[in-house]
Amino acid sequence: MDKKILIFIPTRNTATTIEKTFNLIPEHIRKEAEFIVVDNTSVDNSVEVAEHLGLKVIRHETDRGYGGSNKTAFDYAKTRDVDIFVVLHSDCQYDPTIMDRLLDPVLRNEADAVFGSRIMGRKALHGGMPWWKFISNRFLTWIENIATHSHLSEYHSGYRVYSIDILKKIPYHFDSNNWVFDSEIIFQILHSGFRIKEVPIPTTYKGPISSISFATGVVYGLSIFWLILKYKLHTWNIIKQPQFLS
Repeated sequence: MDKKILIFIPTRNTATTIEKTFNLIPEHIRKEAEFIVVDNTSVDNSVEVAEHLGLKVIRHETDRGYGGSNKTAFDYAKTRDVDIFVVLHSDCQYDPTIMDRLLDPVLRNEADAVFGSRIMGRKALHGGMPWWKFISNRFLTWIENIATHSHLSEYHSGYRVYSIDILKKIPYHFDSNNWVFDSEIIFQILHSGFRIKEVPIPTTYKGPISSISFATGVVYGLSIFWLILKYKLHTWNIIKQPQFLS
């Protein structure tokens, strides 16, 4: 590969799956890419497993949330001589074996960001996605597309590839430390005019995957509405929001 890749693996009590996740990454990518594992206060031996695999680990001693782990990894990426940043969860919910499919549009300069979509192909429910998550995913994506004048199939997948230019431009430190961070990033990418492409990915809800509870999902949904309100206030020039200023 002509471009240098950094793969970010967030972990929190995923000692039983992180090695499997790593080993399922195509061998040629494993050999050429750089890795960063951000551990968010695991109480199991996730850190030891990652270090045994030879991966660099940054450990949070206090809970900084999923968004906080992303911020740590983004900051680290900007100190490295890399071109592409990949987010791969450590619980095997997202298939590491198809990483080439997500990398290809950025490598070919056809996109600045690539998102794995569980909705494209219409197999999300067959893959085990709970019905309430499917319905909320479709509803939230619908209103997010209306707010951003876009046509994405979903905003809520964690399987992502970013060009390093995105991390250098968007003010992600103003974003949340919780799960809504992923949607905030998409709003910022769209607002900044970067190109997004989606790639169909299989849906897996089997085994010890990291999945938010129904109650957390309700809070998440309300956070999406708050994000939309802030975005519209900014684009309508009513109240400028720091997270949408380049």
